[in-house]
Amino acid sequence: MLNTASHSPAGSNDSIDGASHQRGFPIGGTLIEVKEISLRFGGVKALTRISFDVREHEVRAIIGPNGAGKSSMLNVINGVYQPQEGHLLWRGEEIVGITPRRAAQMGISRTFQNIALFKGMTVLDNIMAGCCLRTKSTFMEVALRTPRALREEKANRETVEEIIEFLEIEHIRKTPVGRLPYGLQKRVELGRALAAQPRVLLLDEPMAGMNLEEKQDMCRFILDVNDHYGTTMVLIEHDMGVVMDISDRVVVLDYGKKIGDGTPDEVRNNQDVIDAYLGVAH
Repeated sequence: MLNTASHSPAGSNDSIDGASHQRGFPIGGTLIEVKEISLRFGGVKALTRISFDVREHEVRAIIGPNGAGKSSMLNVINGVYQPQEGHLLWRGEEIVGITPRRAAQMGISRTFQNIALFKGMTVLDNIMAGCCLRTKSTFMEVALRTPRALREEKANRETVEEIIEFLEIEHIRKTPVGRLPYGLQKRVELGRALAAQPRVLLLDEPMAGMNLEEKQDMCRFILDVNDHYGTTMVLIEHDMGVVMDISDRVVVLDYGKKIGDGTPDEVRNNQDVIDAYLGVAH
């Protein structure tokens, strides 16, 4: 069950400073290791010998220009794509032929650049859908409302209600998500991913298309999830102010190759990254 006892409200400060935020869980050992991953689509090389790691409880950003291979990298981690070369390790053990369902069962959840919610369903029902992989009751048990099915339904609903309170969306819990503004829909998608109680959350451009206030809210919730639940975050984001403020480490891709990896300050001062992506003032 989620613990929301100490989260700070979104937007409680005008600035977003990841470097100084109160960390609830210390950064631990390596959770995911990407080793020499190469991915091709026909003759097109999407990723070429990419290596980096993700440590437990950290916020790990992946940045780069459009077409750099960032989303492809997330798709390899959660099993949408199978690389032709390289290895993917989970807690030191190689995982072969991983599928999205298997990744979710292991504790890897994912949000997408394009919102993938059930627009005709309410906020509550959309977030409840995130619990499905943790449900052990069979369809027949659910239909007959057996004791196990009822216990699971009660536990799932408690978890979802805590998420709704955490994300400060109680006032829209019964609203169909198709009626909500874009920023709130992205918050609901985050809630659905949290309902799976992930160990790692992959966020594909969680702030794309948001205004400044919506970005501040989403940044605060990302930090709160990381601080208070201990969820490891891997995110793709184009807003460099956001990336540099909330990330512990950043890996930089360009044309499917890694050109930088380190802390925000190290990446900001990497000449290859400046030339390829961040730009330089003349």
